Amino acid sequence: MIIFNYLLFASYTFDLKKRNMESLKINYDKLQKDHWSPQEKANTKLLADFVQTLMNDHRFEEVLQRFDNEKYRQHNRGIADGMPALVEYVKGFTKRFPDYTYDVKRIHADGDMVIFHSQITTNKKDRGNEHKGINLTDTWRVENNQIVEHWDSLQPMNGFMRFFFWLTGGKVANSNGVY
Repeated sequence: MIIFNYLLFASYTFDLKKRNMESLKINYDKLQKDHWSPQEKANTKLLADFVQTLMNDHRFEEVLQRFDNEKYRQHNRGIADGMPALVEYVKGFTKRFPDYTYDVKRIHADGDMVIFHSQITTNKKDRGNEHKGINLTDTWRVENNQIVEHWDSLQPMNGFMRFFFWLTGGKVANSNGVY
């Protein structure tokens, strides 16, 4: 039994390392803008690191260690407040879709507000295909180098994702409102 558990753990660890090595990387240098203030650059870099760690690398414990704070408020009605709730939500999504990635197309910054315009895909073969996955706009508010608020707007791009949203939608996990 001990050998079986070791082999299972070793297999899982190898698979996780392999997945992390193959994860999509955010090209922050290409996405940053010269006109951003030093604070906007710091805010966008913080969020690029956060998104890379959570959405592409799926290093959930690191997200909780580096980015968790008691102020984090969620405006996506399907996710409860707090970084642990967000991590659990993304964990569940990656269990269903192990090749889930978040491809940042644009970053906008305005003071303490940062917006990412991105594409989510659930299959590696769909990466870069604008007719697949989810078109996503995420907006965060940063305060004192901490992510304190999040809003999003999602548009499923193909029939499967529309059906998935319809099937899983509806449960309200917070009362913060969408605006």
